[in-house]
Amino acid sequence: MIKIVRVEPVAGSLLRLEFSDGTAGEYDVRHLVDRDTELTRPLREPGFFASVFLELGALAWPNGLELSPSAVHRELEEKGALRRVRSVA
Repeated sequence: MIKIVRVEPVAGSLLRLEFSDGTAGEYDVRHLVDRDTELTRPLREPGFFASVFLELGALAWPNGLELSPSAVHRELEEKGALRRVRSVA
């Protein structure tokens, strides 16, 4: 099962991610920021957006919003946006 092992908020709605399979990429959550829901609305605030953390390998924010690591990985893979940063034994 794929997990996110490192997350770094970059700028705007961009997150720099590293996965347990040794790949990494930048994930733009603009599609979530643009939604007007109770869970996604706080992402518009830079301080809240930057409060992203990892919970059991998934992206999470303090309000309970979580993103599946496998779905994020699959989306980046389909876009050709993943690169190998380390080998996995």
